[in-house]
Amino acid sequence: MIAVSPAFNASYSGLFKSFFDVLPEETLTDMPVLIGATGGTDRHSLFLEHAMRPMFSYLHAIVSPTGVYASTDDFGATERRDTLGARIDKAGDDFARLLSSCGRRQPRDAFNEDLQTMEDLLSQR
Repeated sequence: MIAVSPAFNASYSGLFKSFFDVLPEETLTDMPVLIGATGGTDRHSLFLEHAMRPMFSYLHAIVSPTGVYASTDDFGATERRDTLGARIDKAGDDFARLLSSCGRRQPRDAFNEDLQTMEDLLSQR
């Protein structure tokens, strides 16, 4: 999954967070995630590390080590646009390696896991 949010008050937007709040528990467990954000200035770039990465870690996702932050300046000057492209390429390469090393994701079936646990408990009687 690739998750990107605009920076709002040095964090993700409320709508972005609301989406992940309504997902069933463990939906993102073991899912590789590449994080990214846009914002007005470079000063908000650390919100990837202080807000987005912790949120996805809490949701038990596997967060790619390289995220991408793009400020307004990245879209204006030609030389900055080239560095944005290089950052995107680096993050994409890292994410591709993460995907290949994780292998195929097996979604958890919490209902059947609970059922099996109950059957195991009952069979011990």
